[in-house]
Amino acid sequence: MKLISSSARGAPFSCLTLAFLLLLHCCHIDNILSQKSDSALAVVENTEGEEGAGGEEGEKLMSEEDEGEFNVVQPTEEWQTLKPGQAVPAGSHVRLNLQSGQREVRAGAEQLKHWTQDHRETGDVQSSISPDELKRAMAKIKEDLKPAITDTDQQDSVASKYRPLEELKRDMAQLDLLVQTDVQIMKRLLDQFYSSDSTTEQRLSILLELEYLVHQVDNAQSLCSMGGLQLIVGTLNSSDFRLQESSAFVLGSAVSSNPGVQVKAMESGALQTLLTILATAQPLRVKKKVLFAVASLLRNFPYAQRHFLSHGGLQVLSELFRADRGGVLRTRIVTMLYDMISEKELISQAGLDPVLDASLEERVRQYSQVLLREELLEKGWCSLIPQLLDSTEHDYREKALRALLVMAPVCVDQYRSHSSLLASLLSLREQYQEMVQSQMIIGEENGYFAEIVELINALQVKLK
Repeated sequence: MKLISSSARGAPFSCLTLAFLLLLHCCHIDNILSQKSDSALAVVENTEGEEGAGGEEGEKLMSEEDEGEFNVVQPTEEWQTLKPGQAVPAGSHVRLNLQSGQREVRAGAEQLKHWTQDHRETGDVQSSISPDELKRAMAKIKEDLKPAITDTDQQDSVASKYRPLEELKRDMAQLDLLVQTDVQIMKRLLDQFYSSDSTTEQRLSILLELEYLVHQVDNAQSLCSMGGLQLIVGTLNSSDFRLQESSAFVLGSAVSSNPGVQVKAMESGALQTLLTILATAQPLRVKKKVLFAVASLLRNFPYAQRHFLSHGGLQVLSELFRADRGGVLRTRIVTMLYDMISEKELISQAGLDPVLDASLEERVRQYSQVLLREELLEKGWCSLIPQLLDSTEHDYREKALRALLVMAPVCVDQYRSHSSLLASLLSLREQYQEMVQSQMIIGEENGYFAEIVELINALQVKLK
C-alpha cells in the first residue's frame, strides 16, 4: 500500500474552496457596481450654452434627492393642536389631550421670556426717533394734505360728479324736508295759532314751542315784528286758564333781559293786563307764571317800574301776599321787590362816578323817579315782610332777611317797634348758630347757615 501524506490530500480541496469563494466575491462586486447609489452625484451638461469665465462650458452638480424640509410650528402662550409631521422647537411644552386624542403644544417659560425681551428691545429701537426725522415727517404730512388737484379741467371734472346746491334744495322741498329757520318756524306757528281749526291742545303746544324759541334775543324781537307779541298779550285774556298760564310764560321769557321787547310789551299794555290777572281770582299755577312775567318786565326797566307803582302794583302785591298762606307767592314777591331795590342802589352808586356817559346819566335820572322804598313804607310792607320769617323753609327766611336789610333805611323805626320781629331774630340766631356748630363738627365752614347768621347779625346791628 502506498502512503499519501495529509498535506498532499488537502491541497486539491483547499484550491477548490478558494476558487468558489473568489467567484462569490466577484459576483457581489458586479452586483454593487450595477446599482446606483441613492446619494450619488450625476454630471449634467449645460444645455443653455452659457460660457463660463474661461470660455468653457460649465457643469452643474445636482443632488438627485433633496433633503426634506421640516414643518416647524411656532408655539404661542395658548395650547394649539399639532398636525402629523410637524416639529416643535426646543423648550416647548407638549401634551396629549385625552379628550380629543390630539397632541398639543405651547411655548415654554424661557421662550416667552426671550420673546418679551426681544419685543421690548425692538419697540425701544423703533420709538427712538430723532427730532430731525420727526420734522421731516411732519413736513411731508403737510405736503400730502395740500390739494392734489390744481388743474382747472380736473376741478371741473370733479365738480361735475356732484349735484348743485340749488338742485338739492328743490329736491328737498319736493320731499318736504327743507330746513326752516327760526323765523320761518315762528311764522308757521303763528299761522297755525290764528287758524280757526286749531284746538286748545294744539295752541298750548304752539305756545310751548314759542317759549323755547324766544329765549334767544333775536327770535323775541322777530316775534314782535311779526305781530306775535300782540297775540301773546291778547291770549292773556283767554277764558282758559291753561292758555293764560302758557302765554304769560312766553311773555316772561321774551322780555327777560331784552330791552327792545320790554318797550314793545309796555306799549302793548302788557303790564296792565298782568296786574289785572293778579288782582282777580286765578289758580296758583297761573299767578306764578304771571308773577314771573311781571318780574321779567320790571327788571332793569325804571320806566316800567314807575308805571307799576303809579298803577297800584304794590297794592295788588300786598293783597296777594296776605292771601298766600303757603309761602310760594310770598317768596316770589319779596324776591322781586329786593331785586328792584338792589338794582336802583347799584345804579345810584355808579352815578357817583364823575365820568358818566349819556346813557348812564339818563338811567340814573329815571331811577331817581322810582320811589320804591317810600311806597313800600306807605303801603305797610315794613310789617308784611317779617311774616315770612315764620316759615320753616330756610330759603324763605333768607329772602325775607335780605329784603328787610335793603328796606332798613326807611323801615328801621317800625322794625324797632315790632316786638315779634325782635323775638324772631333772637330765636333764629340761636337756631342757626347751633346748625353752624354742627357744620363745623363735620368739617364744613362758611356754609349756608353761616350766611344766614351773618344776615341776622347785620339786621340786629341796624336795629340798635
